[in-house]
Amino acid sequence: MLRWKIFRYKSVTVAWFIIMCVLFFLPGSDLPQANWMDTIYVDKLVHIGLFAILTFLCRSSFDLDLNHYNWVLLLTAILYGLAVEFIQKYCIPNRSFDLFDLLADTAGSILGLIVWLRYIKK
Repeated sequence: MLRWKIFRYKSVTVAWFIIMCVLFFLPGSDLPQANWMDTIYVDKLVHIGLFAILTFLCRSSFDLDLNHYNWVLLLTAILYGLAVEFIQKYCIPNRSFDLFDLLADTAGSILGLIVWLRYIKK
């Protein structure tokens, strides 16, 4: 059972989604330049964290009564990550498509669902 009711609010999920969109659609010139953090792939950890929180919040606040809601949510999150990469490539200056970002998004989505299923669903 989810103790903190804030995770059940749809407005929190929507706000998180908007924050993610703003971060993902910043022009490349507004992002920090390469440094030592590139060698440890901090941006991939950020992608994993952002998508884990997003899928966790979606699962907590939009608790739909669908047979395969987890699969629908996972597929939707992966398609969102794919759309972000294409938008970055074609619409955002100084940004590009990165397959490893998409893999990190997928890993984060799976992680968010696992956390919800393992610790919250009980």
